[in-house]
Amino acid sequence: MSGLATEVLQKLNNGRTIPALGLGTVPPEDPSEVKDQVVTAVKAGYRHIDTAWYYGTEKYIGQALKELFDEGIVKREDLFITTKVWPSYYHSPEKSLDTSLSDLGVDYVDLFLQHWPICLHGDENGLPAVPRDDQGNLIYDDDPVTGTKFIEVYQSIEKILDNTSKVRSIGVSNYSIEKLAKLLPVVKHIPTVNQIEYHPQLPQQDLIEFAALNGIHIEAYSPNGSSGAPVLKLPLIKDLAAKYNVTENEVAQAYHILQGRSVLPRSSNLERIKTIVRLPQLTLEELDALYKVGEENPTRYIRDDFGVGIGFKWW
Repeated sequence: MSGLATEVLQKLNNGRTIPALGLGTVPPEDPSEVKDQVVTAVKAGYRHIDTAWYYGTEKYIGQALKELFDEGIVKREDLFITTKVWPSYYHSPEKSLDTSLSDLGVDYVDLFLQHWPICLHGDENGLPAVPRDDQGNLIYDDDPVTGTKFIEVYQSIEKILDNTSKVRSIGVSNYSIEKLAKLLPVVKHIPTVNQIEYHPQLPQQDLIEFAALNGIHIEAYSPNGSSGAPVLKLPLIKDLAAKYNVTENEVAQAYHILQGRSVLPRSSNLERIKTIVRLPQLTLEELDALYKVGEENPTRYIRDDFGVGIGFKWW
């Protein structure tokens, strides 16, 4: 028994809904390939596209959207589009957003996220995106461990929500419990979303529960692990795929969707994008068994150095 993951909507704390299955658009080596990925995904039923200024793919997504709109496949209001402000652009979230809107060719995004709770030293155009000194160390404008400037960045995003029509919802990404605990008491709008790396090999029940307690929706990126999709090689994932007659990808996605989280797979394989839309109805026991995989040997795959010191386990 399986339904379609593309038809599941989940509720955000501001009353809006978010499609449970989204397409991640972190680029392959050639960012222009993202155009065909977006067109393929939307034609396959996806209505949620996750991107960011930092990815360098937004102009190609814009080309895809124009094609889809011109052909009458979807209208703008049929889609849920997310973009993000990168830490090197922390001083000008609205300028970052305007750049994204221009590249995407749309008037608003459905969700605008703070990409990381840190502040990197970028110029007025957010460049370099990953500033480093001669020793290769990141150049920060605020201490990543003790600094609080990240809160001001979120408050700037709140002003965009309150004073413009450019965003429908706002949220955060890569926030630990520690960073959320500092943010929540001093903001006007509780983030609708926290987007984090999450999959059966990375157990974070404490963060999931903290988010739930505060009405924050969890979005899972890298649901298959990282390059090489190590999560899909787990014996339990393979067994469940065989049991439900679906792909390993669909099992990895169901792990999140069935527990109320959105999930953002990405793939450069167009045939795979078309075919990973079923939702196998895993049992509670099976979901629990998947969680236990990570308890035995926790593994984080996305371990960029700008995540060091911000409060996550297993970095």
